[in-house]
This record gives sequence, C-alpha cells and structure tokens, in this order.
Amino acid sequence: MVAMADTSAGSRSFADRGQLARRVMLALVAALVLVCGLSLFVGATGVSPLAFLGDVIAGREIELRARVVIVDIRLPRLAMGLMAGAALAVSGVVMQGLFRNPLADPGLVGVSAGAGLGAILAIVLGGLLPPALGAAMGYALVPIAAFVGGWLSVIALYTIATRGGHTSVATMLLAGIALAALVGAVSGIMIYLADDAQLRTLTFWGLGSLAGATWGKVLAAAPLMLIGIFGAPFLARGLNGLALGEAAARHMGVDVERLKRLAILLVAAAVGAAVAVSGGIGFVGIVVPHLLRLSTGPDHRFLLINSALLGAIILVLADMIARVIVAPAELPIGIVMALIGGPFFLWILLRRRGLMEI
Repeated sequence: MVAMADTSAGSRSFADRGQLARRVMLALVAALVLVCGLSLFVGATGVSPLAFLGDVIAGREIELRARVVIVDIRLPRLAMGLMAGAALAVSGVVMQGLFRNPLADPGLVGVSAGAGLGAILAIVLGGLLPPALGAAMGYALVPIAAFVGGWLSVIALYTIATRGGHTSVATMLLAGIALAALVGAVSGIMIYLADDAQLRTLTFWGLGSLAGATWGKVLAAAPLMLIGIFGAPFLARGLNGLALGEAAARHMGVDVERLKRLAILLVAAAVGAAVAVSGGIGFVGIVVPHLLRLSTGPDHRFLLINSALLGAIILVLADMIARVIVAPAELPIGIVMALIGGPFFLWILLRRRGLMEI
C-alpha cells in the first residue's frame, strides 16, 4: 500500500510538472510577443513602429527614413536575435542532456571555437576566393564556413572519443577542451595575418553584436539555425532516456549512438550559424536551461521548446540593453551577456560544489 501511494504521488508530481511547464510555455510565448514589440521601439533614431504600421494599414506612402529604420535595420536585427538566442539555448540543452551535466555548453567542448575559426578564416581569407565564387556565396560565406568549422570540430571530437562503437562522453569533453585551445591558437595566427579592416571586423565580431544584421545575413544563416531549433525537440525522448544512463536508455529502446550523432550534428549547425552572424555571445546555453530546470523540471519534451523561447527573449532583451545603456553608442551584446552569465555560472558552481568534489 505504501509503495502504491508513493507511485501515485510520483505520478501526480510528474503531471503537475507537466502542467506547470505548459503554463510557462504560454507565458513565454506572450513575453516573446511583448519583447518583439518593444525591440522595434528601442534605438537611437526616434521612429515610431505604430505610425509605420498605421501607414501600412491605411495604404499611405511610407516615409523613406521610417522604412529604412524599421524594415532594413530593426526587423532583421530582431529576427537575428530571436534565431540566435533560440539556437544557442537549445544547443545548450542538447549538450547538457548528452553529457548529463548542467554545466556543459557548446563553448566548453570546442564546437563554438571550431565555428569561430571557420568564420575567422572566411573573413580573413575570403578575398582569396575566385571573384565569381565569392559573389555567388555572398553573405552565406561566413555562416557556411562557421558551420563547416563547427562540424569538423564535432567530427574530430566524435572520432577521438569513439572506440569499439562506443562514444565516451567524458573523453569527448576533455578532447573538446584541448581542441578549443588548439583552434584558439590557429585563430590567433589568422588574426595576426589580418589587415586593419579585417582586424576591426574580427574585434567587433568577437565581442558579439547584432548590429550588422541584414536580411541577406538572416536568410543565409536561418536554414542552419532553424534545423537545430526545430530538429532538437525530436531528440527529447532519447535525451530523457539518456538522463537515466546509457544502459537504461538502451533498455528503453533508444539508439544511443545514433542519438549522439544527431545531437552533435544539430548543435554544430545551430551554433555554427549563430556564431557566424552574432559573434562571441556566451552563457545563453547555460543560463537558460538551468533557469527552466529549476522551475519546470528536466523533461526535455518541454525543456527544449521553453529554452528556445526563453533564449530568444533573453538575447533580444540583452540587445535592447546594449542599444540604450551607452546611447547613442552601442555596447557589444557579448559584454552584456557576460555580465549576466558570469555571476550566474559562478552561482551554479557554488550551488553544486558539494556534488563535484573529487
């Protein structure tokens, strides 16, 4: 009777968590709509989106200045922030589920470093491409190069960590740290070889910013980021099983090795594209999933979707702060996220310190 009562209580608790996660999802959707609306009002130029929308609905001629600010500057910037925030947050959830560690992040296993190297190579050496090829690739060159860099990093990690058909997650983590150091050295060489214009581009890109967002860049990066954002929820069942351990997941019918391959491929696509267009923006993949686990639990069916929503909200909010905190100048968004994420990361370490002592 006691066992049956415990089981019933556990089922009710699980159902309650599910209901809470659904309510949080609805709240996040509403918050996302609100934040998107607010982001169109924030900027050094005093252009009213409401007046712009009224002109569109009434069929009146739209002022050129308003069209440029709203359509060509703020809307692509908003779209980029939404996709990059969602992609980084979802990638953090997938990596943490794969490593079964809430401190795991694409930046800790070399994926971000590999993607960054690909982007740096495209910026520094892109001028050496045949003119016809460079013109044909256009804005897609840097996102594609970043994806290839992230993907090659993942392939190298997977090869090093796999032996006899079994992939060691611990080995992958350690190899990722070493690979990130090696890639950082190569990136340093490329930065040393860059000219003044390229150095300026790389400096601001490394600090992280959405200021250079254009519709061309959005369209070039969107396919890769959307693959990661919308593909990750299909891994939810496998990640839930993996949380119990690889042996338990296999008994549940999860193809663990296939899950690992799909997970790292989706992370490479999402992080590669996000890094290419937004630069060095950290901590989204750690802060967002941990906040949601504390409130709604570890069920990846809800965690992945809610993380995408909250990641988009946080990055758009950080971008708004970056635009107004030193107006009319603009603070790199990577600095804003570091100021938020650094203390939060330390708090997680202190909170789990007893669990990680060896």
